[in-house]
Amino acid sequence: MTETIVEEETKLQEALDVPWNVVAHNDPVNLMSYVTRVFQKVFGFSRERAERHMLEVHQKGRSIVWTGAREAAEVYVQHLHSHLLLATLERSQ
Repeated sequence: MTETIVEEETKLQEALDVPWNVVAHNDPVNLMSYVTRVFQKVFGFSRERAERHMLEVHQKGRSIVWTGAREAAEVYVQHLHSHLLLATLERSQ
């Protein structure tokens, strides 16, 4: 008799299916204009949208700049890191 364990696979799939947030954090190093340009380049944001996120980072310390599948979110975090911006990944609620 063969025993099949599906529970772990289901939990893993559920964890992957949960939307993930890419969070940009404030840092004292980068110019606001630079952060705006990076957001435009990485996410394809308009200048206005990139500036809104940049100001939220500057004023509140963080901004959720993208939400979606975990794999894509990880790539965006890596892109932001490659531009020397502080970014993290968190589960969306």
